[in-house]
Amino acid sequence: MSSQAPTPATAPDRALSADCAQCFGLCCVALPFAASADFPVSKRGGEPCVNLREDFRCGIHARLREEGYQGCTVYDCFGAGQRVSQETFGGRDWRAEPVSAELMFAVFPVTRQLHELLWYVTEALSLSPARSLRPDLRAARAEIDRLAGGAAEELAKLDVEAVRGEVNGLLLRVSDLVRATVPGRKKNHRGADLLGARLRNAKLRGASLRGALLIAADLGGADLRTADMIGADLRDANLAGADLTDAFFLTQPQVNAARGDATTRLPGALARPAHWEGEGAPRR
Repeated sequence: MSSQAPTPATAPDRALSADCAQCFGLCCVALPFAASADFPVSKRGGEPCVNLREDFRCGIHARLREEGYQGCTVYDCFGAGQRVSQETFGGRDWRAEPVSAELMFAVFPVTRQLHELLWYVTEALSLSPARSLRPDLRAARAEIDRLAGGAAEELAKLDVEAVRGEVNGLLLRVSDLVRATVPGRKKNHRGADLLGARLRNAKLRGASLRGALLIAADLGGADLRTADMIGADLRDANLAGADLTDAFFLTQPQVNAARGDATTRLPGALARPAHWEGEGAPRR
């Protein structure tokens, strides 16, 4: 499923980037999906996708979008798949040891959430305006990594929402410091319902778009520099010509879910989705 997003430059290694060759196809088995615009069929959690091969590779990886599996192309596990497969379960796969399957599938989404938090905290450490918070951020990163490296039974019982709540408070402080570097009054669209909103050429530099619903919004040509994008839903949003050069807390899955073109400017740690090249001019 993974788009194999790059990791932030300050990450010590590529542990936060999916390595499907080291994973037992966990996203293709553990997670459920329903027949929709993103998937042509429905599948229960714990049930292998019909396209999963014996070697845990996807049989239609090169043509997922053509086959109707768009949802797979916008998903990324942030490296949780290989960590669960190779570290938590020591390289023992669920086919060879079926008794471990249920626990493995329960642990995977928990570790995925922890690795997403690691991504945000690692990026926060690279943001100069938040340098006063680096001791707290390093401590948070160490604690999240410790939890992600715990035993499977402990991970399955972990209150990951409580962990997210604690880290979110720290990330909010980071956001305030970073956005304060933008002169003037900044727009606050935190949690706003902007579904289908007409925001073409909008001046959103330094804005908070945390958790904003931007599905199918027209952000063509918008200035999104230094905007906080954490949790913003960009599915089918038009980013043609938009400037997200130093937007922060923006992830590869968010970018993959949007529509852009050759003039869309992205942060250096993120890759331009291959499917943007084949879409032509984004729909208006």
